[in-house]
Amino acid sequence: MATAVPLLVLPSSLWRIAFTGADPSGRGNVPVWLPMQAYAVLLSILSEVLAFTAVGLIAGWGQTVPRWVPRFGGRPIPVAAAVVPAATGAVLLTAIWTVAAFAVVTGHKINGEPLPSTYPTRAGGWPSVEFVTCYAPLLLWGPLLGALTVWYWRRRVSAEAR
Repeated sequence: MATAVPLLVLPSSLWRIAFTGADPSGRGNVPVWLPMQAYAVLLSILSEVLAFTAVGLIAGWGQTVPRWVPRFGGRPIPVAAAVVPAATGAVLLTAIWTVAAFAVVTGHKINGEPLPSTYPTRAGGWPSVEFVTCYAPLLLWGPLLGALTVWYWRRRVSAEAR
């Protein structure tokens, strides 16, 4: 389950990078400033790195500090040091992607602002099938991270009790 999290984030990351320089109206590529391209690439990399931290909830490096780390190598990672950020992330990701999905599907405004024109749409303003296919898996990121966090917490607390 943990290894699925980075794979769920990958389609949106690839979409973001691929369409940074594309005109959403489908008329071809338009010039885009380098900062926007760099932003898309960096956001995609950051998303994948954050998604990969879910693997730490099942891997050994999520329970003990690797031996090569000076002064702390080999020490157990406190349960709260992993559970609190993971649970916070799970709640935030669930809220963010639920609100975003609702806004895209219904065409509602977010914070009083209209949806960005960069969302590829079909006739009638509905999001394109490709866009939905790439971004819909993000709805599972928060709940999966939440389930992994609960599993990690239960496993670590029961191990400490023994």
